[in-house]
Amino acid sequence: MKRLSFLFLTFLLMLITGCSQDVGDGGTGGPSTIQKIIDRNKLIIGTSPGYFPFEMKDKQGVNVGYDMDLGKAIADALKVEVEFKDFEFSGLIPALQTGDIDMVISGMTIRGDRALAVSFSDPYYSSGQVVMVPKSDTTTKNWQDLDQTGKKIAVSQGTTGALLAKQLFKNAQIMDFDGFANAALAVKQNQADAVVFDEPGIAVYEIMNGDSVRGIYDILSSENLGIALPLNDHATIQWVNSFLASYRNGPADQASIQKWFKSNEWINNVQQDNY
Repeated sequence: MKRLSFLFLTFLLMLITGCSQDVGDGGTGGPSTIQKIIDRNKLIIGTSPGYFPFEMKDKQGVNVGYDMDLGKAIADALKVEVEFKDFEFSGLIPALQTGDIDMVISGMTIRGDRALAVSFSDPYYSSGQVVMVPKSDTTTKNWQDLDQTGKKIAVSQGTTGALLAKQLFKNAQIMDFDGFANAALAVKQNQADAVVFDEPGIAVYEIMNGDSVRGIYDILSSENLGIALPLNDHATIQWVNSFLASYRNGPADQASIQKWFKSNEWINNVQQDNY
């Protein structure tokens, strides 16, 4: 099956590069994004460093993480260079809409409201939302214990965790922050009673700050992460989905999962400011 998917992926790439412009039409009357990438010989990916272990900066300022490995694998399949452009998370979709980037690979949850502005690939990773509280809080067992008047729940603005928290918590106050690092720091410094965020990010943060925070790993909601692509760019969507069919759970993907999710040897090699 992997061999068959790879052959189809190769055939699709040949079709896009070898046929008329109509075949590469992205739904806008012009060349598809995948064709533009090939013509430019560069793939430009939007990301938002600070979501461990998906996207981070190493000590030399280079983008690293699970999403970076995925982006590089896509570029390798297309035989083009890759460039990662950094944005605040809330700025990623606008950057895609204006054409500043070709796609978003940034731990972005596939959601209906986002799909009005962009198209999503098939899922490349499944995650879930959990809660993290200060280590000094020894009584909280679940999110319901936090839904009390006077409690403050920190969230990263524009994320699925922020949307979920605003739906779940009826009595506690929701506090918006720019990025998870700032929201988590508020919990660490006892300025907030909890933060709602993706389980992988919480797990890594607890490894790095276990003396001051603790995660509560009852999943509040499950969700799938996808690659955001220009809206209705059918040729690009088809190519990326074909790529993911051959990449996901394959040797390169398994090696990346082992490195970033099942080992913590990389932690001291990445920038940890406010994380």
